[in-house]
Amino acid sequence: MTKRDFGLLLNQLLTFVRRHPSPASVLNFGAMMRGFFVLGGAKGPMRKTIKLGILFSRSGSYGSLSSASRRGALLAIDAINSDESYDFVFETVERDPKGNVDLYAPLCKEILEEKSVAHVIGCVTSWSRKDVIPLLERYGATLWYCLPYEGFEASDHVVYTHACPNQHLLPLLSWALPRFGNRGYLTGSNYIWGWEVNRVAREIILEAGGDVLGERYLALDDVSIGHMIEEIQATRPNFVLNSLVGASSYTFLKAFAELAKTDSFFTPDNCPVLSCNLTESEFVEIGAAAEGLISAGPYFHGARGWPCHGVRSFESSFEAASWAAVMELAKLLQANPGAESAPISKLLSVNTHRTMVDTETHHTALPVLIAQVKDGAFQVLEQWQDIPADPYLSHSERRTDTRLPRLQIVK
Repeated sequence: MTKRDFGLLLNQLLTFVRRHPSPASVLNFGAMMRGFFVLGGAKGPMRKTIKLGILFSRSGSYGSLSSASRRGALLAIDAINSDESYDFVFETVERDPKGNVDLYAPLCKEILEEKSVAHVIGCVTSWSRKDVIPLLERYGATLWYCLPYEGFEASDHVVYTHACPNQHLLPLLSWALPRFGNRGYLTGSNYIWGWEVNRVAREIILEAGGDVLGERYLALDDVSIGHMIEEIQATRPNFVLNSLVGASSYTFLKAFAELAKTDSFFTPDNCPVLSCNLTESEFVEIGAAAEGLISAGPYFHGARGWPCHGVRSFESSFEAASWAAVMELAKLLQANPGAESAPISKLLSVNTHRTMVDTETHHTALPVLIAQVKDGAFQVLEQWQDIPADPYLSHSERRTDTRLPRLQIVK
C-alpha cells in the first residue's frame, strides 16, 4: 500500500467516525489502525497470523522456572512480530496450569482445539511433558520443550531445546569426580526427572569405583528435608547431587548452607552441591544459600555464544532456551511458506533453513558450561562448545569426556 492509498483510507475512516460518533465506532477504528500497523502498515503487504500455544505456570512451587521460560518465549514473539522481514506475526493462545500437574493435559487440549494451533511452547516438568504427548500425537501438533530433562526420549511431537544428560549430568560428573572424590549422595523429586538423573549418576559413580552413600526423594512441594540433612551429615559424602525441584530444592539448599556454618566439612570447597537444573531464575528464592553451588547448563547470565552470540543477554538458560525455540520455529516457518500446520517432522524434512534441530531426535546441539555461584552470580569454570545431543547415551563420541563409562539403555 502506498502512502497515498494509506492517506485515502485514513481519511475515509476518520469521516466514518465523525459521522457515527459512537463508542463502538471509535473502538473499531482503534482496532483497525492497530492491526494495520502491526501487520505491515504502509510499508508492505499484510502479514498473516499464526497462532502459537503458550503453556507455562505462573505460580506454584516451580513458578520461577516457568516464569523464566515464559518470559523468553514472549521476548522472542515480540521480536518476531516487530520484524517486518517475517511474513507473519504470532498470536498467542495461552493457558496457565498454576503449578497443578493435573491441569497440563486438559489445558493443552484447549490450546490445540483452537483453530490452526500446531505448535506449543511450554511445560516445565517431565511429568507434564509426558502427560501432553498423547494429545500432541492425536492432534498432530508439536511441543517445544525448553528445560533440561533426563533423556531417554525422542518424540516425533516434541522439540527439545535445552540439555539432555550428555549435555548436563555427564560433563558435570566428569568434571567434579576428579576434583572432589567419588563418594556421592543423591537427592531428587519423586518423579521421572529425579529417578532417571540419579539412576545415571549412580551408574557413573559406581563405574568410577565410587560409592552412593544415600539416595532420597521428596514429592513435589514436600519440604520435609530434615532426614536428608541428618543422613548427609552422618555419611559425609564428597558431594551432593541435588535433583530436587522448586520449594523442595530451596528448602534443602538453605538447610545445607546452615549445616556448613556449623560443620566446616560441608563448605562448597570440600563438599559442594551439584545440580543439572539450577539457574539464576531461582536466586530470589534461594538467597544467600546459593553461594558455592555448582551447576551445568548451556548458558549462564552474561555468557557469549549460544543462543544469539552475545547480541542479547538473558537472565538464565531457561529464558534463553525458550527464546531460541520461538526464533527457530519462526525461521522454519519463514523458510517453508504454508507449512505452519505441518508436523515438525515434515517441517524439518522440507526445510531450506539450516536448522539447529536434529532431524532424527529433535534435540539440539548445545554448549556445555560448568559454573559456580560466587558473590551472587555464576562464574564459568569450564566449557565445551556444540556438543550434539545424545538422549539415549548411545554415542560415546558425543560426550565432553569419552573416558566416562558407556551406559546401558534401560528398557
